[in-house]
Amino acid sequence: MAPKTKKLTHQVTLELTAGNAPVVDLGKMLGQTGVNLVEIKKAYDAATAAQRGDIVPVVVSVFEDRSFDLRLKTPPTSFLIKKALGDKGSARPGHEVAGKLTKDQLREIAERKLPDLNTSDVDAAMRTIAGTARSMGVVVVD
Repeated sequence: MAPKTKKLTHQVTLELTAGNAPVVDLGKMLGQTGVNLVEIKKAYDAATAAQRGDIVPVVVSVFEDRSFDLRLKTPPTSFLIKKALGDKGSARPGHEVAGKLTKDQLREIAERKLPDLNTSDVDAAMRTIAGTARSMGVVVVD
């Protein structure tokens, strides 16, 4: 006989601080599912301890027996660009320049985001990241 598969009841995507997920945010989104929030926090914090301080999105799948599964994603592109620049984006993109991103920084961000993008080509990923940077008022220089 084939093993029984668990029935998925809820699936939620959260953007939490790596290594220190606030239980309040977990409770807001997952409280109605009846899953053990402390166990989710412990599992998330353990899985993201190496990336402490970053924003790491996670997809939490809750099954009908109140068990859960965590699937980590890469940090948002805008967060990685801000981290590379050391400050925030422009208040008026297209009018004010928030900073300059080098091709090497762009390649580093693209390689980190590659697993979550819809391409396997680094050059295409760099163009996607450059578009996000432009929308934030960041100029890409050689």
